[in-house]
Amino acid sequence: MRLIYLSLAWILGIFLGMRYLPSADWKYLAIPLGAFLLLALLFQRRKTLLLGALCLAILLGGIIRFQSIPSGEPLQDYQEGFHKIRGIVSEDPKVGDFSTTLRFEVTEIRVNEKWKGVSGTLQVYASKFPAALAESRDPPYYRYGDLLEIAGVLESPDPPEKGEEFNFREYLARQGIHTIMYWPKGVKLLAAGQKSTIMELIYSLRGNISQALEKVMPEPQCSLAKAMLLGQRSSIPSQVKEMFSNTGTAHLLAISGVHVSIVVGIAMGAGILIFGRHRPYYVLLALALVWLYVMLSGMRPSAIRAATMGSLWLYADWIGRPRSAFTALTFAAAVMLAFDPSLLATIGFQLSFAAMAGLIFLTPMVHDWSKRMLGGETKEVSPAINFVLGSCSVTLGAILATLPLISHYFHMIPLVGLPATFLTLPAIPGIIVTVALTGIVGIFATGVASILGWISWLFLTYVLEIVDIFSAFPSVPIEFSTPAICAYYGILIAGIWIPKNGSNISAGAIMIKDRLATASRGATTIPTKWAILPLLVLTALVWSAVVTTPDSRLHIFVFDVGQGDAILIQKGTQQMLIDGGPSPEKVTNQLGTTMPFWDRNIEMVVLTHPESDHLSGLVEVIQRYEVEKVLTSGQDSDSGTYVEWRKLIREQNIERIVARQGQVIDMGEEAQLKVLHPKTNQFNETDLNVNNKSIVLRLMHGKFSCLLTGDIEAEAEELLLNQDITLRSTVLKVPHHGSSSSTTTEFLSDVAPIVAVVSVGADNRFGHPAEKVVDRLEGEVEKDMLFSTSEDGTVELITNGQKLWIGERTR
Repeated sequence: MRLIYLSLAWILGIFLGMRYLPSADWKYLAIPLGAFLLLALLFQRRKTLLLGALCLAILLGGIIRFQSIPSGEPLQDYQEGFHKIRGIVSEDPKVGDFSTTLRFEVTEIRVNEKWKGVSGTLQVYASKFPAALAESRDPPYYRYGDLLEIAGVLESPDPPEKGEEFNFREYLARQGIHTIMYWPKGVKLLAAGQKSTIMELIYSLRGNISQALEKVMPEPQCSLAKAMLLGQRSSIPSQVKEMFSNTGTAHLLAISGVHVSIVVGIAMGAGILIFGRHRPYYVLLALALVWLYVMLSGMRPSAIRAATMGSLWLYADWIGRPRSAFTALTFAAAVMLAFDPSLLATIGFQLSFAAMAGLIFLTPMVHDWSKRMLGGETKEVSPAINFVLGSCSVTLGAILATLPLISHYFHMIPLVGLPATFLTLPAIPGIIVTVALTGIVGIFATGVASILGWISWLFLTYVLEIVDIFSAFPSVPIEFSTPAICAYYGILIAGIWIPKNGSNISAGAIMIKDRLATASRGATTIPTKWAILPLLVLTALVWSAVVTTPDSRLHIFVFDVGQGDAILIQKGTQQMLIDGGPSPEKVTNQLGTTMPFWDRNIEMVVLTHPESDHLSGLVEVIQRYEVEKVLTSGQDSDSGTYVEWRKLIREQNIERIVARQGQVIDMGEEAQLKVLHPKTNQFNETDLNVNNKSIVLRLMHGKFSCLLTGDIEAEAEELLLNQDITLRSTVLKVPHHGSSSSTTTEFLSDVAPIVAVVSVGADNRFGHPAEKVVDRLEGEVEKDMLFSTSEDGTVELITNGQKLWIGERTR
């Protein structure tokens, strides 16, 4: 207990120095401290008095230690100016929708034509496809350990706007970052491998696993899998993040203290289930699984801290002293803060400490209570139920211990957090195991990984559906103040330490091991019982495959991908994707929710013209899906995105076809597309811009037809009108997002559509669709037959060649 008191005194001292005492005020504690130490020396036999004096001395030491942290950062002195800098990529780069985020350790800065040494951490938002690096290396273009020279404006992060809850500047400051740079110019690779070789290997393995998962798993399940296994959250759709946040299950997306504590408990339970009471084996297995998990997460500091605390708890159980777990936890926290006192202010450290404390004290109580609810201490519980109870108790203990911190930092109390987590928890072990197997096997055998990926998809879909259901319930917007947090933990501590039935509850830390250990009983019955789970999974997969198999009708999906175009044509199991929109995240999520989970093939991809709002998403598509053919307009571009597009086509040996007027693409069962534009000789004409060289297709199926116009403008529309070409169509995909330069009266009259769809982003900076174009469309089609993706979301058109269905309506 003495070590606990001394460790807590050190932590309290750092807290006081951080929150309440200015740099000089701590000196006033020296007089009472000296008097107290003098009394302690005079009464050395009074151990309590001596311990109090030592605690006070250590508390003062904590205050002094925090005040010794140097303030400011040299790099900040160069903000608001354009500079050339050199530095090393210090973490695994995060590839986002439109950019790559780099954590950059700056070593030099160019001042007055000379290089000058400087220190500081810079967050850089760089081009996703840097042309300079693409010439010298294969993807990923930015890598951990790269020594780079970049040029750009050093800026201070923007403060939050009035009424905005999230403070981006404070968020970065907690990570030691005070300077950022957007879109650096002249990126040069000076050297590679300038950081830890071990970490470089770990990041390389994570990258390979991530790519393997993307190849075999649809979205949003793939993003969820990468978050839960690898800690990669940048690709999670915003609506999915919001769902998890509103339901209080966001901890499932982050490999932090809460998550690692859950893994520690589940790994220990699994070890006992396999090895029984053979102490060294189950503890070693748990340690191995926890640190493997942390390694795959990228060895993030928050995960390492949580795993360290969890390992100490496991070690205390190993040596037969589970009551020492909290002593080890507080001592570990004190040592960490001695090296870096600023950790105390970070969310990750606080959540790690609270979650592990919950694992030590609350989990045994919850587990014991759940056992009594099932029939008391005397009634035998089956191994499977006991394992589930133990695993759920781990999660509930972590949640109860971290609830006020989550409410304080995220300003809400999720009313459904406990039931949502309770229902999703049974799938977590299945997700971690099957996703890990899928990713590792996928590096070597994509076909085998695809089958494993179906099982992962089942578990991940279950979690997404549960969270989606609970997201409909409200979350109370409330923030725990510091006094409220102290009161909550005071009540919690009092409840833990109140003796019950003549025994101290603190001794209950050993209960979880004993409760979970009963899972080893009746081992002879396990094979029969465990056969039920694979059969259930197989049955669920078969029915899921049946339900998601497309029918024989022709489906056209005009995806809502923002300010751009992405259209999927589906006939049976054949798919054609026309353009990919500006957002890789949006188009892959739309494909993931539209195509069967087991289908990773797209027969043809069409790039109508090489503009970013049509091209960017396609780069991600051909990386993730097996694409057989690519149809292009024949236009080239010098953008980094287009260079990457052409490079991928060559590397994957995808057949590339240049569109020309008169080509026919057969989709089976009387469904076909015909190329109407451009003519091959039009590329020599200087009066046609990039948009006017877009591919124009006419889809035909029985009496139904659909005109897909890309971004053509009035000039190309006139060319089509002057040729002997049938334009009349049932559906018109409005040209160029409803721009005022397109959809002339003559063109619209000749097409004479019944339905018109505008693919456009909400509140876009171009003002699309133009008001006069909307007026023309409303004069041609009925008002309820004019659709916009910005207002209606993804528009689905279904036809059997005779009738047309739009959602629930029939024409």
